[in-house]
Amino acid sequence: MQAIRETNLNIGELRRGKVRDCYDLEDHLLLVATDRISAFDVVMPNGIPYKGRVLNSLSAFWFGKTGHLADNHVLTTDVGRIVEMYPGLAGREEVLDGRTTLGRKAQPVPVECVVRGFLAGSAWVEYTQKGTVAEARMLSGLERNQKFETPLFTPAIKAQSGHDENISIEKMKQMIGDKLAGRIIETSLSLYNYACKEALQRGILIADTKFEFGLAGEELLVIDEMFTPDSSRFWLADNYRPGAHQEGFDKQPLRDWLQKLTDQGKWDKTPPAPDLPPEIVSFMSDLYRRAYRMITGEEIT
Repeated sequence: MQAIRETNLNIGELRRGKVRDCYDLEDHLLLVATDRISAFDVVMPNGIPYKGRVLNSLSAFWFGKTGHLADNHVLTTDVGRIVEMYPGLAGREEVLDGRTTLGRKAQPVPVECVVRGFLAGSAWVEYTQKGTVAEARMLSGLERNQKFETPLFTPAIKAQSGHDENISIEKMKQMIGDKLAGRIIETSLSLYNYACKEALQRGILIADTKFEFGLAGEELLVIDEMFTPDSSRFWLADNYRPGAHQEGFDKQPLRDWLQKLTDQGKWDKTPPAPDLPPEIVSFMSDLYRRAYRMITGEEIT
């Protein structure tokens, strides 16, 4: 399958993110997950075949399974129904199929809502530097990738550099108010605990994940994506060992290849990014498809 990097549907106002093309259709939003991939905050020139279909379909899977826990923005992922509602999309079904969500509009909450079950990623970095996670004091002597006794909610915001910056829950409350913060924390933990049990039955640990929320009036909605390899850190449960490297489904092989170029003075982590070799593209495509297969029991086609 050829990778789809751009959609250019000529309908509504287009806002292009790193991965998704979002079309404002006045009453609704049309989100199309492309095959773009980024690393070090730079979008790569190559697309990853099947990536957008995995992200959209896996999000739809989890949105469907968690509707009893939290309302979400999804109206439909049925391309036939979407084309009926918006006839201007007729003839673009091949581009849209499997990678498109028609969603409700909502005002995004300006906080990245991260839940961590394990001491990994930026939480490990902060812990080694300060002994804290999201500014909360932790026990000493914890190992890298160690499981927490109970999951932690660790909010973040986008810093000026474009990277996520961990903040305290207290700062989050100051930003959006105690009541809304409490609703978001409770919902995030509920979703994470539910998905962890489901994923474990399929051989996957969800080490951490990120949610985005929006408000439609007073109604709190989960928006964007849910429990995908881009928003979550998936590890193989059978291979889990605290303190050791974890086999998972993230973009580390891509980052390692790019870091090697940087160390050789061939790329400075600014656009434009170098062309990815076929073996990296193929490996990443297989990784996304494997995650989908393990979680859903189905093949992405």
